[in-house]
Amino acid sequence: MMVIPSIFIPEDWSFTFYEGLNRHPDSIFKDRTVAELGCGNGWISIAIAEKWSPLKVYGLDINPRAVKVAWINLYLNALDDNGEPIYDEENKTLLDRVEFYESDLLSYCKDHKIELERIVGCIPQILNPNPDAMSKMITEYASEEFLYSLSNYCALQGFVEDQFGLGLIARAVEEGIDVIKPMGIMIFNMGGRPGHAVCKRLFERRGLCVTKLWQTKILQAADTDISALVEIEKSSPHRFEFFMGLGGDQPICARTAWAYGKAGGRISHALSVYSCQLRQPSQVKKIFEFLKNGFHDISNSLDLSFEDDSVADEKIPFLAYLASVLKENSFLPYEPPAGSKQFRSLIAGFMKTYHHIPLSADNVVVFPSRTVAIENVLRLFSPRLAIVDEHLTQNLPRQWLTSLKVETAETCKNSEEVITVIEAPRQSDLMVELIKKLKPQVVVTGIAEFESVTSSAFEHLLDTTRETGSRLFIDISDHFELSSLPSSNGVVKYLAGSPLPSHAAIVCGLLKNRVYSDLEVAFVISEEETVLKALSKTLELLQGSTALISQYYYGCLFHELLAFQLADRHPAVERGAQKGKASEMIGFSSAAISVLDHAELSITEADNSSLIHMDVDQSFLPIPNAVKAAIFESFSRQNIVESETEVTRGVTQFVGSSYGFPTDGSTEFLYADRPLALFNKLVLCCLQEGGTLCFPVGSNGNYVAAAKFSRANILNIPTSSEVGYKLTENTLARVFETVNKPWIYISGPTINPTGLLYSNGEMKDILSVCAKFGARVIIDTSFSGVEYNDGWGGWELKSTLAALTSSAKPSFCVSLLGGLFLKMLTGGLNFGFLLLNQPSLIDAFNSFPGLSKPHSTIKYAVKKLLDLREQTGGSLLNCVGGQEKVMETRYERFKETLQNCGWEVLEAHAGLSMVAKPSAYLGKSIKVSENSAAWEAKLDDSNIREAMLRCTGLCINSASWTGIPGYCRFTIALEDGEFERALNCVIKFQKAFGN
Repeated sequence: MMVIPSIFIPEDWSFTFYEGLNRHPDSIFKDRTVAELGCGNGWISIAIAEKWSPLKVYGLDINPRAVKVAWINLYLNALDDNGEPIYDEENKTLLDRVEFYESDLLSYCKDHKIELERIVGCIPQILNPNPDAMSKMITEYASEEFLYSLSNYCALQGFVEDQFGLGLIARAVEEGIDVIKPMGIMIFNMGGRPGHAVCKRLFERRGLCVTKLWQTKILQAADTDISALVEIEKSSPHRFEFFMGLGGDQPICARTAWAYGKAGGRISHALSVYSCQLRQPSQVKKIFEFLKNGFHDISNSLDLSFEDDSVADEKIPFLAYLASVLKENSFLPYEPPAGSKQFRSLIAGFMKTYHHIPLSADNVVVFPSRTVAIENVLRLFSPRLAIVDEHLTQNLPRQWLTSLKVETAETCKNSEEVITVIEAPRQSDLMVELIKKLKPQVVVTGIAEFESVTSSAFEHLLDTTRETGSRLFIDISDHFELSSLPSSNGVVKYLAGSPLPSHAAIVCGLLKNRVYSDLEVAFVISEEETVLKALSKTLELLQGSTALISQYYYGCLFHELLAFQLADRHPAVERGAQKGKASEMIGFSSAAISVLDHAELSITEADNSSLIHMDVDQSFLPIPNAVKAAIFESFSRQNIVESETEVTRGVTQFVGSSYGFPTDGSTEFLYADRPLALFNKLVLCCLQEGGTLCFPVGSNGNYVAAAKFSRANILNIPTSSEVGYKLTENTLARVFETVNKPWIYISGPTINPTGLLYSNGEMKDILSVCAKFGARVIIDTSFSGVEYNDGWGGWELKSTLAALTSSAKPSFCVSLLGGLFLKMLTGGLNFGFLLLNQPSLIDAFNSFPGLSKPHSTIKYAVKKLLDLREQTGGSLLNCVGGQEKVMETRYERFKETLQNCGWEVLEAHAGLSMVAKPSAYLGKSIKVSENSAAWEAKLDDSNIREAMLRCTGLCINSASWTGIPGYCRFTIALEDGEFERALNCVIKFQKAFGN
C-alpha cells in the first residue's frame, strides 16, 4: 500500500474499524452497494472488496490527493506482478468492484443518485482549531500540511454534536439516511471521548437502532489538542471520558487528562465501532427529506430516540405525516366544522373493522375535547334538568351544578334559560333509579368498569331513557382502545348487532396516546342525521372547529391500525331491528333552532365537489417557513420544560407593541384553541350579569349568531355608509342612554368583515363614551395584523385608558381578545388569547371552566414565533410585510372585477375580507339548471348567497351575515389558483344574467 504525508497512515483507528467490520457475518457486504467515507489511501475499501465480494464499493474522500493514491493502491492490488488482472471466483477483478472519487462525505452519491445498501466510515471527530478551514479552496495542489489537517480535523457542521467533535459524523448520518436503502446498514468508528451515551444518542435521536460491534482503547494521538474539550467542560455539566494509559479502567475528564498529558503522562480513550439501521425507514426518510428542504436549523431539536418501541410506533409515523403535509402544502386546507372528512372516515373505518359496527364519516362529529362535546350537547338541548356522571361534571359551568330549580322546572315558562345538572354515580342501577325518579331530559354517563364487559348495563340505560323520554349520551372514553387488539366493551358489542337508537349517542374522548400527554380529540357518534348536523353547527358557533394538527395525530394512529387490513374482508354484519321509539323527547332549544335555521354557517361540501370558500375566516395564503419550522419542532421535541411553553411574556410584548394595550400584575391571561371559544365565555359572563351585548351593524356574523345561540340580550348599534359602517361616538352615546349594563363588541383595529380600520383617535372617542356609561368593552383583534393602508398610524391604548381611569364608571373595563393567525401568518396553528383586567369579570369568566386550551406543543410553537417576531428585520416580519402587499393587490383586483360586473364595493384598507353590494342583480330573476332539476329565484338579500353558490360554486356571505343591508362578504386570502377561479366565478355570475 502506498502512502504520502498528506493522508493518514493506517493506524489504530482504522485497524479497530476494520476489526469491527469483521464482527459482522460474511453476508453483510456480499453483492451489496457500499460506500466508504474518508477512504484515505483506500485500503479498507480494497479489503472489503477482496474479502466480501460486494457489487460495488465507492471509496470517497474530500482530499483529492488521497483519491489519487487510492486509485494507485487499487491497481497495485488488482494486478499481478506481470500487470495482468487478478480474477476472483466470480470472474471479477477489484477494478470491477471498487471505484474512488473526490467527495465531501456522500455528495458524489447524492449527485449521481446512487442508492447504497451499506455505508461505512472511519471519520475524524476533533474540533478544528481553525473553523475557516473548510472554506478554503481545496485542490490537489494545496500544501501537504493543509491536506493532512483537512483529513485530521473537521470544521463546525451546524449540528448540536459539534460541541463534542461529532458534527461531521452527524452530517454523514443524515446524508446517509437520504441515500441508503430502507434495510441498509451504516457502520461508523467513534472515539469514546464524549462518552458512550453521547455517541449512541447521535444515532438514536435520528431514528436509528444502534449496536456496538467492537470496542477497545487506543492512545490519544500526540498531535491532538484537547484544550477545546476542556473549554466545553468549563461551560457545561458534560464530562468527556479519557483514561490514564491503556490499562486504566476509571474514566477521567478532559481537564484532568489535559493536565496529565502536559505532565508527560500518556492518555487513552475508548474507540468503538457502531452499526445502525433505520427503525422505520420510509417514515424517517420523509422526516429528513423535509428537514433538508430549508429546515436544517430545527434538526437539532429532533429526537427520535425512544425507550419504549410502542412510543416510537406512534410518534415516528405522525412526524413523517406532518413533515409530508408541511412539505407538500403551502397552507393547511379548509375542513368542515364537523371535522376532517378523512379523520372521520378513519374513525368509522376503525369501528367497522375492529368492532364490526357499520358506520360512515357522516355518523361522526369531531370535538376538541370530551368536555367541549358534553357542554355543547347541553347547550344545544338546554334541558331544564340533566343528570351527568359525577366523573364528567368537573368542567361544567358552576351555575349548572348549583342551580336549585329542579322542583319548579315543570311550571317555569322560561325553563330553557336555566340548565340544572344533577351529579350521579356511574353505577348503572343507581343511575337508572335517578332517571326514573327525576325524569331528566338529558343523561350523560359512562359505564362502570365492572359493568363494561357485557351490554346489559347499556341496554338497561337505553330502555330506561326510552321510557322516560330522556336523551342518552354514553361516554366510552375509559374503555376505548386504539390498538390492533382492542378489548371490546358492552356498548360496541351492542352496536355491532343493533342500530343506535335515535335518542342515544356515543361520546368518546381520545386521551390514551403514549406520546403527547393531554393532547385530546373527542368524537360523537350518532345514527340520527338531524342531531349530527345540529352538533356540527353548534361546534362551529361555539368553538369554530377542532385543531387540524390534533386530528392529524390521531388520524395517523387510526391509519396505522387500518393500513395493513384487507378491505371488506369480513362480510357485513346483519344488525337487528331497532326497538320501539322513545317517548316524546326534548328537542333543540328555541334559541338554537332559531340560530341554526337562519345563521349563515359554512357550506358543507358534497363529495367530489370543489367549492371556493370565501365565506370562512381562514387564510389560505402560504405559511412562512418559520411557522412550519415552529410547528414541526414543537411536535418533534421531547422533554419540553415549562419555561419553553410560557407564552405570557411574549403575548404581553405582542399586545403592547401592536396595540399599546396596558398590562400589570393583576391582568389575567387566558388561552384557548381559538378566540371564538373565549368570546363565547364572555357572552356567558354578560348573560350572567344581566347585561346587554351591543354589536355595531357590520360585525362578524358568526359572532353575532353565537351570542344569539347563547340567548344573550343583543342590541344592534346603527352604522352608516357615510363613515364606512364604522361605529361613531355620537351614535354610541345615544344608544347607551337607553341601555342598562352595556357590553360592546368591537372588531379592531381591522373591522371584520368590512376591512376598514379604526384610527387611534376614533378608538379614543369610542372608549371615552364607554367609560362614561360604564360599559364593558370587548376589543377583538383576531382579524387584525394585515394592514395595507400606509397612512394608518397604529394604536396606543395605554395613554387613552390611563386618561379615562379617573372619570370612568367602576363597571368600565376593556378586555382584549385576539389570536396570532394574521399577525404571525400561522395558517392552521390555532391559538387565542384574552386579557382581563377587572377582578369581578375574571371571577365570572373562571366560573365557566370548559375551555379547550392549547396543548403544550402549540404553546411551544407560539412562543418560538413570538420570540422571532421581536427580532427586527427577521424573516417572519418580512413574510408578513410581503403578504400585506399580496392582500393589497388582491383587494384591488377583486374590487375592479366586482365593479366591472355591477357590484358596489366598500373601500377596504386591511384584513382578509371585503364587502360589496350586488346592485346590478337585486330584483332580477335567475334560473339555474342542476342535473335534471332547475332552481329559480328573484334575487334579494336572503338568496344571493344561494344563487352565487348554485350558479358558480363560490361560497360567500350575504347581507344577513354582514348585517349591512345589501352587502355581501368575500374572504380574499385564497390560494393563487383559487383566487383566479373566484374572479372567474364573479364574471360567470354576471354572464348568467346575459350581461
